[in-house]
Amino acid sequence: MASFQMPSSDTKADFVRVNFNRIASKYDRFNDCSSFFLHRSWKNRLVEEIETETKGPIRVLDLCCGTGDISIRLERSQRVESLLSLDFSENMLEVAKTRLEKPINQGRVKVEWGDATNLSQVKTESLDAVSIGFGLRNVNDLDKALSEIYRVLKPGGVFANLDVGKVKNPFIKAFADFYFFRIVPLFGYVLWGGKNEMFDYLPVSSLYYPDQEGLKSKLEQAGFEKVRYTNFVFGNSVLHIGKKPNRP
Repeated sequence: MASFQMPSSDTKADFVRVNFNRIASKYDRFNDCSSFFLHRSWKNRLVEEIETETKGPIRVLDLCCGTGDISIRLERSQRVESLLSLDFSENMLEVAKTRLEKPINQGRVKVEWGDATNLSQVKTESLDAVSIGFGLRNVNDLDKALSEIYRVLKPGGVFANLDVGKVKNPFIKAFADFYFFRIVPLFGYVLWGGKNEMFDYLPVSSLYYPDQEGLKSKLEQAGFEKVRYTNFVFGNSVLHIGKKPNRP
């Protein structure tokens, strides 16, 4: 980890796409191991928040969908009318397509390649909700991504973002940092069968990602209102909820 250098903003997108393609088949087991399966309950909470913050049938985009972990949960919701799942890692999408094969064949779910900073295939103000799970910190332009998310949401639409957070308590932070930066990559190495820099990138990328209040401010600057967040495991992970204002 100590020798890992973050890619520049110009090369980050390619780095993330290529390396997520490499680890796609191992990614779900890595998440289970590194979070002791807790990520599953956090993702359930994300879907519950979307259901709480919306009314009627929901048209939702699962952005940076990866292997479809959140998409599967959204698809199971009786409130979700249609689901579009986008990612720019082709191999991650292949896993998601396999897991969502039945609803895809039924026409209820679409799984497509997409760029979080340029959602050209999504109409303006066409969605009731957008979700992201552990993907926002991987985009190469956070402001562009938030602007696009805001654009595609209907007035009153909700954005739910689950990602890493920052632990504030100094005693807990010392332990959390040791685990996140020293132990978590080892889970990846074991699953991969050797060293792989993507498992170093995942924790190091958190250093370049806003903390809870910082992302809340970013969301508000992008136009979202009623922004709030819920910490999990002392702030190691965090769920942000923001709403696009209703028009008068």
